[in-house]
Amino acid sequence: EHIGKDKKYGYDKMIMLAGGIGYGYEKDALKNVPESGDAVVVLGGDNYRIGMGGGAVSSVATGEFANQIELNAVQRSNPEMQKRVYNALRAMAEKEENPIVTLHDHGAGGHLNCLSELVEETGAIIHLEKLPVGDSTLSDKEIIGNESQERMGLVIRKPELELLQEVARRERAPIYQVGEVTGNHRLVFARSSQPVHPIDLHLTDFFGKPPRTVLEDTFQPLRFEELSYDTHKIHEYLEAVLQLEAVACKDWLTNKVDRSVTGRVALQQCAGELQLPLNNCGVAALSYNDFRGVATSIGHAPVASLIDAAHGAVLSVAESLTNIVWAPIEGGLKGVSLSANWMWPTRNPGENARLYKAVEAVSNFAIKLGINIPTGKDSLSMTQRYPDGRKVLSPGTVIISAAAEVSDFRKTIKPVLIPEEDTEIIYVSFSKSAFALGGSSFAQILNQPGTQTPLVADPSYFATAFDAIQQLINQEMILAGHDVSAGGLVTTLLEMNFANTSGGVSVNLNKLDVDDLIQVLFSEKPGVVIQTRIADKVAGQLAAVGVEAVPIGRPIAERQLMIDHLMHTFTFDINSLRDVWYKTSYLLDRHQSTPALALERFGNYKRQPLKYRFMADFEGTLQQFGLDTHRRKPSGIRAAIIREKGVNGDREMAWAMYLAGMDVKDVHTTDLIAGRETLQDINFIVFVGGFSNSDVLGAGKGWAAALLYNEKARRALQDFYDRPDTLSLGVCNGCQVMTELGFIYPKHQQHPKMLHNASGKFESGFVNVEIENNDSVMLRSLAGSRLGIWVAHGEGRFAFPESEAHYNIPMRYSYAGYPANPNGSPGAAAAIVSDDGRHLAMMPHLERSILPWQWGHYPPDRINDEITPWIEAFVNARRWIEQQIATV
Repeated sequence: EHIGKDKKYGYDKMIMLAGGIGYGYEKDALKNVPESGDAVVVLGGDNYRIGMGGGAVSSVATGEFANQIELNAVQRSNPEMQKRVYNALRAMAEKEENPIVTLHDHGAGGHLNCLSELVEETGAIIHLEKLPVGDSTLSDKEIIGNESQERMGLVIRKPELELLQEVARRERAPIYQVGEVTGNHRLVFARSSQPVHPIDLHLTDFFGKPPRTVLEDTFQPLRFEELSYDTHKIHEYLEAVLQLEAVACKDWLTNKVDRSVTGRVALQQCAGELQLPLNNCGVAALSYNDFRGVATSIGHAPVASLIDAAHGAVLSVAESLTNIVWAPIEGGLKGVSLSANWMWPTRNPGENARLYKAVEAVSNFAIKLGINIPTGKDSLSMTQRYPDGRKVLSPGTVIISAAAEVSDFRKTIKPVLIPEEDTEIIYVSFSKSAFALGGSSFAQILNQPGTQTPLVADPSYFATAFDAIQQLINQEMILAGHDVSAGGLVTTLLEMNFANTSGGVSVNLNKLDVDDLIQVLFSEKPGVVIQTRIADKVAGQLAAVGVEAVPIGRPIAERQLMIDHLMHTFTFDINSLRDVWYKTSYLLDRHQSTPALALERFGNYKRQPLKYRFMADFEGTLQQFGLDTHRRKPSGIRAAIIREKGVNGDREMAWAMYLAGMDVKDVHTTDLIAGRETLQDINFIVFVGGFSNSDVLGAGKGWAAALLYNEKARRALQDFYDRPDTLSLGVCNGCQVMTELGFIYPKHQQHPKMLHNASGKFESGFVNVEIENNDSVMLRSLAGSRLGIWVAHGEGRFAFPESEAHYNIPMRYSYAGYPANPNGSPGAAAAIVSDDGRHLAMMPHLERSILPWQWGHYPPDRINDEITPWIEAFVNARRWIEQQIATV
């Protein structure tokens, strides 16, 4: 849904799709009409039997078809292929005039759906023998309807086809011209060897008005018992709730996905000096030199939906909004768009009727809030059928994804309580309803859904509360904040103290005017908790617009959560409950890592806080290094990034080098192999991070082999390294390539190797490193500092054939133990450098850590910094090259 065009920065505002978010040019968002003679093109992988019938199988109960049919229907992902295709398409979009006429992804229905929609206004002939086929046993039907992923169909003018083919070859993206636009309003799939076409239909047969489907059902409300509990068991209940997967720590999940890729992640899952996954929403920056971004969040309430489908659906929307409210949104609530993913066991008695109620409720709620739901998806076969006739139904629910443009992501509020005793904590209700327990995590530990769910009694009040919090955020009147959702108010208060290492909170809940403390603590009715230094002003501002805001407490020095209610005081130990909360993550981690390392992670997560020591002369300003974020004139310092298929760190690396004052050239491995690039005019090369060749046969090995066993590429690199005026850097995948190339210690008989992480899995995290005294051109001026930096790798463990004394190790992880030493490298080594200091290979991503907002946790006393110390490494490289040029 196009929202508007930004004249100042030249890009269009946020758009939202079912599969993700992003931004683009308005002219590229609107499809053009193909003309006769235009080329129909497919980009991406081959047809295999996998993915065949996926759309059909996904619409029936699991177990309804034979295992082989269901296995074939599962679409295997190939993200590296997707990246290659994306790179080729991005090159077209970044031209002044995008030559692509229209574009469509491959999904349900495969070529039949994709290619027919490309030419729905004109018609085309598709040549079956030109479609990519990896399995020669496929029938024409299987080829046409195949849903293998990582493919795109497009129409392009014939004169522009050669350019796209050239770019695709450079990106190693398979490209096939499979047909031509005809203009006769027929879609024909033809094979030259066959007189009869497998498909030859008029477009009205595809896009004519289908008959309306009418589903009939009867309402069959589910009946559950009233909840029964003992108020004396609060401690027992709390520990049980904290261990539920929906409430408990998600570290086992967030630590194995790349949370820093692109360098434009302004807010990821983890917060505070302990980097625990607690943040309310995610924010991606629109660019590297601006503070606007796109925020995302999700919400769902599956157990509440069992009790009342309509209430559960509304609570899903409410949770997504109380999560995204912490980012300053352009236009407030009106600037939010939603996507609805319906997960429902339809075609079972009563479920279609419940789904109708849920959809109706979401529609009415969104209309009353004044926000849109332009897209979504449904999975309406959430049923497992067993051979003996038994069926298991998933609780019907809607997963709501919210997205919005952020005006200044630096103002985004995090759920980390600041231990200042002169601040206050305020509870803000978004609900105007009772503290009901039905559908809550508390109800779940009792093994009963309950009978009464929370609800949003007044949508207009909810909208007012949302925009009131937005106003406080924009006025910088909130220090910390967290939504009340899974686990209830008590979980919110605890989680606000989990990511810090000192202090606690004391609250008095009498002003909430509820006698049942269990209800107050564990109800998941929509609301938020905020911390502020100006409680009276905040409460007054909220009261002025009719928002219910109740001051409930303040931080204390003790590491406790103290709750006063009526005549009773309850004391909870924060650190011990944090262990309880983390325990579920540990138990899950045992199944994906070694039990010993999962236990070590469990023991160390709170013992390895982020601590920093900056260089004494570091000012944190762009002016200190003479940097210009809008430089347009060449500096004369020639540098290049080198990339291969599958890498994903090229853009952020190019930005860091450009910002430091270099003219950056994009060099693909194919450029070196073809001889288009010789590196003769380049002084600094960087092998960037990612997953070249999907790490098949080992990380970096395929990329290194492509460079070493091609004469033109090998000679270009050898000549570069033989010159005395050159520098090189390898980061992550680039580090792995450099160790394979052997250019760091060319005189060594055996070279360092990069092995799989000791944990046996991919590791992503924001960690501490120490810069030791060193001779590295890039790092020597940072010696003595202790900084934060991103890691994201699966094979980052250094293996040294000889003793450490034979290697120059300029950087080490600050803690020897896992997970702060994420890969188990000996001596906590994070980097190696050549004897002359010119060639540096490191696993952490310094290029994703040059801006304060890129850090997972930045020193709170340096909030005005424009730049981080890591930029100095790139500035050092530029200055060294300038010296070499000056002496020639």
